[in-house]
Amino acid sequence: MAEKNATLLGRVWQSISAFFKEKIWQGFCVNILYKKFDRYKGWIYLAPAIVLLLIFTVWPIFNTVRMAFLEGYTTMKDVRGDTFSFGLGNFTRVLEYKGFLTALKNTMLLTVLTVPISTFLALLIAVCLNSIKWFSRALQTIFFLPYVTNSIAIGMVFAAMFNMIIGGGARPDFIGVVNIVIEALGGEYINWMNEGAEYWAMITVMVVYIVWNALPFKILILLGGLQSVNKQYYEAAKVDATPRWRVFTRITIPLLSPMLAYVIITGFIGGFKEYSSIVGVFGESMRAPGDPTYTLDTMVGFIYRAISNQEGTASAAALILFVIILVVTMINLYVSKKKTHY
Repeated sequence: MAEKNATLLGRVWQSISAFFKEKIWQGFCVNILYKKFDRYKGWIYLAPAIVLLLIFTVWPIFNTVRMAFLEGYTTMKDVRGDTFSFGLGNFTRVLEYKGFLTALKNTMLLTVLTVPISTFLALLIAVCLNSIKWFSRALQTIFFLPYVTNSIAIGMVFAAMFNMIIGGGARPDFIGVVNIVIEALGGEYINWMNEGAEYWAMITVMVVYIVWNALPFKILILLGGLQSVNKQYYEAAKVDATPRWRVFTRITIPLLSPMLAYVIITGFIGGFKEYSSIVGVFGESMRAPGDPTYTLDTMVGFIYRAISNQEGTASAAALILFVIILVVTMINLYVSKKKTHY
């Protein structure tokens, strides 16, 4: 009797186990939950990145737009719960402030000067590196080193190269490498960046530094494009005895036009956001003696100083900078569509 009961209980347990295995586990967990997970697993994997983007990218952008239209906005007022009025007062104050116009002029000037020069030099260097086979890898590494070096550290090196210490004598107590070379060639030393330096001397230092700092990334992009070009074009030009300058203008540049469009667009975007390199080179000496404004300030520098106590003004300036970058990018995209060959 006991054996029959045990057998009966075993059969009941097997039936219950089979029911849960077939109906509950396979029917619900496997067929329903797994299929839903398989359908949404992409979103599940992306969820951490999306949450971080929403917190640290989307919300700051939204909050910047909000603060730009809140007149008299400061963080402390916002904490106290004061009411604000929406308007364009922040934009008016930004446009009327003399320092903003100075920063805008400097930003536009640096961008217009550095982007074409750096792009042209990067193209020439990439072509030369592509033609050198036996030493190209070592040269690529050398040219790419500035890209992975801290911009502030590089700026300090450039400051030492152009700087000079003025003592009591007729000649400065210390002059940098650049002035030593100028004197060796028979010229007179130039006050590049100390008090009383000419505006164009300071601009020259920044153009040299920004161009040098922007070359590695552009060389890398253009060199990769050159190495992917079909060599049959160059072989056909060689058979026809085509001059090198014509090969460069009729084959190399058209085939590299997508990469050129990319480095030009990103160069303009980076040029409008320039700030850390100027701080690295000049520090606080951007302010000329007796001038209440920053003589070599940029848009990002203007926003950085305004955000400490005038968040609304800084947000309005950031939106103005965003619109300028957007317009310039749209113009570049429109031109590149007509000049780019894919």
